[in-house]
Amino acid sequence: MAQKFGKARWVKEGYFDNRVPGSVVGVVTFAAIGSVEVFLLGDCKGELAGRAVRFQNPQFEEDEMAGHVLGDFESPHVGEVSLLSLDPHPLLSPHPYFEWFSLRREHYRIELAPDDARVLSDEEAAALDQQSARIRETLAPQARSTRGRSDSEWV
Repeated sequence: MAQKFGKARWVKEGYFDNRVPGSVVGVVTFAAIGSVEVFLLGDCKGELAGRAVRFQNPQFEEDEMAGHVLGDFESPHVGEVSLLSLDPHPLLSPHPYFEWFSLRREHYRIELAPDDARVLSDEEAAALDQQSARIRETLAPQARSTRGRSDSEWV
């Protein structure tokens, strides 16, 4: 199953932190299920590589359908990066694009409007240090590759 989160309307806010090479950690708040801690093997691309990004969705909707669709979303969530970038493809307008695979090989994607995400300054990212370290320490032992193919290099 591929889940685009109801055209992102079920994604409220969150952050991804790639300041430790080889892993992306964060928290994403969804409609119906609330905040979910995330650990992904891999790295962000482009301007997000080695950085932290925070996002907030002004199009967020809390609706009953979200609970039915997102009810099986693993929490905490462990998987592998496919592509996390603010400029996902040379033929598309730059915009926040977060895509990954879960350990169950479920495919997830969040696409937001260009102004809905921003790279954090070093000082802002430092405020995430404790939470990011705890997520990494707790969830890293569960992580493993989710696919038998190499990463795409089309970015």
